[in-house]
Amino acid sequence: MPRIRSILFDLLLAVWTGLFAPVLVILWLCGSPERGVRLASRLWARGILVGLKWSVGLTYTERGQHNIPDEPCLIIANHQSTWETLAFLVLFPDVAIVAKQELLTIPVFSWFLRKSPMILIDRESGSKAIRKMVEESEAALAQGRSVLIFPEGTRKPASEPIEFKRGVELLYVKLGRPVLPVALNSGHFWGPGRTYKRAGAISVSYLDPIPPGLTAREFMRRAEHLLEAERRSSWPQAA
Repeated sequence: MPRIRSILFDLLLAVWTGLFAPVLVILWLCGSPERGVRLASRLWARGILVGLKWSVGLTYTERGQHNIPDEPCLIIANHQSTWETLAFLVLFPDVAIVAKQELLTIPVFSWFLRKSPMILIDRESGSKAIRKMVEESEAALAQGRSVLIFPEGTRKPASEPIEFKRGVELLYVKLGRPVLPVALNSGHFWGPGRTYKRAGAISVSYLDPIPPGLTAREFMRRAEHLLEAERRSSWPQAA
């Protein structure tokens, strides 16, 4: 039954995404306004989360909302699943996500990435990618948008310890903004290597913010420790 429910969700996802083709055309004819594109993206993502709940029985719970800064900030999160890429569009309206440029090969989705706009970087370009990430993050923050980055770089199984790749510490130092660590256990339900999605409740934990002003090394140590401690204590709530 779980496998059938997972297949049903995949069908719903395809249909729901197809329904947004006319929306894309309308937005394009209107000059692709950024706010309109982001609103459509949130509606699309919200529909997917509803579909997950209805077809698979997969929901989510939030805790620690009082830790969310009142001002736009840098958000860092562990990355276990496609789920959080979608959910953050709902959890943080107008968020600017740092994403890999390879995602531009996905039809339709790539258009939304460009027009939102998200912060798209070529990880192979080294220091050039870092400069682009910093400049576009500063621009997003100036517009009142929080910036989200997955410091691990790619999805990892829920059982693997958290280890950041280079870049996020430079972003922290350059931006001078508070950092909100967000821990998720989505990989227990929808993660790499899983043949189907499981019912249950994904835990989204907003941890103690990290203030600006630390050294890059101190920031990395504190951020990894916070997320790793939460990863170890975050047991899935299976249905």
